[in-house]
Amino acid sequence: MKGLAVFTILVALSAAVPAEAAEGATRILVLCTGNSARSQMSEGFLRSFDPRLEVYSAGTHPAPRVNPFAVQAMKEVGIDISGHRPKKVDEFLGQSFDYVITVCDEADKTCPNFRGKVKTRVHIGFPDPAKAAGTDAEKLAVFRQVRDDIQKRMRQYYEQTIRKSLQAAQSAGSVQQPR
Repeated sequence: MKGLAVFTILVALSAAVPAEAAEGATRILVLCTGNSARSQMSEGFLRSFDPRLEVYSAGTHPAPRVNPFAVQAMKEVGIDISGHRPKKVDEFLGQSFDYVITVCDEADKTCPNFRGKVKTRVHIGFPDPAKAAGTDAEKLAVFRQVRDDIQKRMRQYYEQTIRKSLQAAQSAGSVQQPR
């Protein structure tokens, strides 16, 4: 019975952070410091844009949990990130990614060098909504503003760069059609 439990845990871990992408998937890693708000919201939006995207997020110094205001703000636009957990960037070292996107200045400065493992690295910075002061309503308003900015700018990057790359690969016959 103990062996089965260990096997089950290993299978769950391998599903949570796969070593390589499914054939035809475009792998994206979104990095920030705490992996509790900006990168989690970015991951949620990118996943919603295209089923061919295999998107993960991580932090250089992950928080203990995803910020509840981020969860609420995303729920308001129909994206559920309540099951997400903050992950340390070390979980992804040595893996290959098509894109690594940093969303905070600190992660852009300190993120590990994925040399040879990343096709494209880009910084799309956002202010940290977790630094908002005031009442819960005022804090949530800041999270909504940052959420809307993340949605807009990630959508632009997806449309102008990622989708065009997918279309070019599809024309060359190396990527699956969207489902």
